[in-house]
Amino acid sequence: MQKRIIQTFLVLTLLGIIVGLPYASDFSVTLKKAQAGDREAQYSLGLRYTWGVDVAQDYKKAFEWYTKAAEQGDAIAQLGLGFMYHDGRGVPQDYKKTFEWFTKAAEQGNALAQLALGFMYHDGIGLPQDYVQAYKWFNLAAAQDNEDAKKSRDGLLKAMTPAQIAEGQRLSREAMEKIQKK
Repeated sequence: MQKRIIQTFLVLTLLGIIVGLPYASDFSVTLKKAQAGDREAQYSLGLRYTWGVDVAQDYKKAFEWYTKAAEQGDAIAQLGLGFMYHDGRGVPQDYKKTFEWFTKAAEQGNALAQLALGFMYHDGIGLPQDYVQAYKWFNLAAAQDNEDAKKSRDGLLKAMTPAQIAEGQRLSREAMEKIQKK
């Protein structure tokens, strides 16, 4: 299950490269904008260093630029940081930080981060296994038409009691209300 979400993230980031990075035309312009605090440019540099586009691949530099964008609230950069911590790319592997960054992105409504949190809870990755929380996050991502989340949520139902399902649904509604208020 975990591999599938990582593959999805990789495909999405590659699409960003193929379709066009923000400020893709000139590295020096992007760098200047990023240094001036432009979070899109910072995220763009993170991607460039992750994949070695117009620069040598460098996970530590990718991490630095993702961090700058993530700290400004960029949900995709937050998701990227979560994966860097998950995989130990450019930083030591740290599931607690993976969880923190995925949560920040998920609470902004990022479906892939919600799916990732669902897997963390489902599989007990870096935290106690919790099917109710897994259901909550899968359900939130499924509400955005994420097919993997729908399958994961529906498969999880077999292992849950009716009370657990009701609690997962309640938590999903509450989380959705919070996300919509932002």
